[in-house]
Amino acid sequence: MDVFFRALSSLHPECEYIFQLEKEERRCLQYIAEQSNSSAQGCLPFWDAVVCWPSAAVGETARRACPAVFSLFRNNTGSVSRNCTSGGWSRPFPPYHIACSVDDDIPENEQSYFATVKVIYTIGYSVSLVVLCVAVLILLLFRRLRCARNYFHIQLFITFILKAVAVFIKDATLFSSDDTNHCTLSTFTCKASVVFCHYCVMTNFFWLLVEALYLNSLLLSSFRHSRRCLWGFGLLGWGVPVLFIVLWIGSRVYFEDTECWDINEDSPYWWIIKGPIVVSIAVNFMLFVNIIRILIQKLNPRLIQFNNSSQYRRLTKSTLLLIPLFGTHYMFFNFLPDYFNVNLRLCIELCMGSFQGLLVAILYCFLNQEVQKEMHMQWLRWQESSYGVVSPGAKGSQMDTPF
Repeated sequence: MDVFFRALSSLHPECEYIFQLEKEERRCLQYIAEQSNSSAQGCLPFWDAVVCWPSAAVGETARRACPAVFSLFRNNTGSVSRNCTSGGWSRPFPPYHIACSVDDDIPENEQSYFATVKVIYTIGYSVSLVVLCVAVLILLLFRRLRCARNYFHIQLFITFILKAVAVFIKDATLFSSDDTNHCTLSTFTCKASVVFCHYCVMTNFFWLLVEALYLNSLLLSSFRHSRRCLWGFGLLGWGVPVLFIVLWIGSRVYFEDTECWDINEDSPYWWIIKGPIVVSIAVNFMLFVNIIRILIQKLNPRLIQFNNSSQYRRLTKSTLLLIPLFGTHYMFFNFLPDYFNVNLRLCIELCMGSFQGLLVAILYCFLNQEVQKEMHMQWLRWQESSYGVVSPGAKGSQMDTPF
């Protein structure tokens, strides 16, 4: 989750550059205010829009390391100096662009990389959106496909649809025009789009958790097919994220109402959203391990009856196909340092992640044997009504569902 939004903001690194400079400026101005009562002899401390220079005596040379913000563009360890003269501070030597090996603009190869990433994840979310919509329609239109398992799949598909829509809305709101200063944009529409994006991503994680809980209870034969149980899972998937989103909105409004609420660096209130998602990822991983353990036990021919082996093998196939898509990779990337291979994180989280909904729809709708059987039956019925052709396979076929 944290990787997802950091990746989106990384597509526009100039904003992070500006925000870090503003943070350093505030620190410098505070330092200058604290030094205001000291002796006025020599050169006074000042902020030159890049580095905070301390007070110095006439004839003294002050030396400052290149600001950390320049590391956003390339790794450097240079330094800049100024002489304190009777006429005040001298010009910095060597100049910042030489001492710190940075250009005024973002390197062209990085701009090209970010643009390519945006094109790939736009294509990924667009394709996923169309395929997921078709999958939801199929599961809703055919009555014989309506069961608890497909009920959970539909909810999961909808969260992927909402996540894709939220990303498009967020991009359209923040980056629709080159004239828009998206780094300082602070409007109700902008904040609403960010809130909606956070909610959609959060519900996606929680419905992945619901899928894991359902599969785990199914393998333990402890699932009770009742409306109360379905409502409980629905409340967990859709309702719990609302609670944390409302708490986060309140904290931003009263304590941190800055920019478009899309920058969460060093914000303690970000954990109101990030914390529950990290917990859901950890629980999902533990459920994954538990499901694998149960399947290994149940697939042992000495421990199961022959009649149940085909069912458990089918559950094994579906479980092993779905669990890797539960965000298992987040267990690895979520706890890595922020500076660890940003390009790799962008590729996995945005590019590959944008196709996650497509994979889930293909695996759990279009490749599902029950869906294929029902589609085939509908095709045979259409042929019968149109041409009077009756296939022997159309008679006496029944669905194979766990309920």
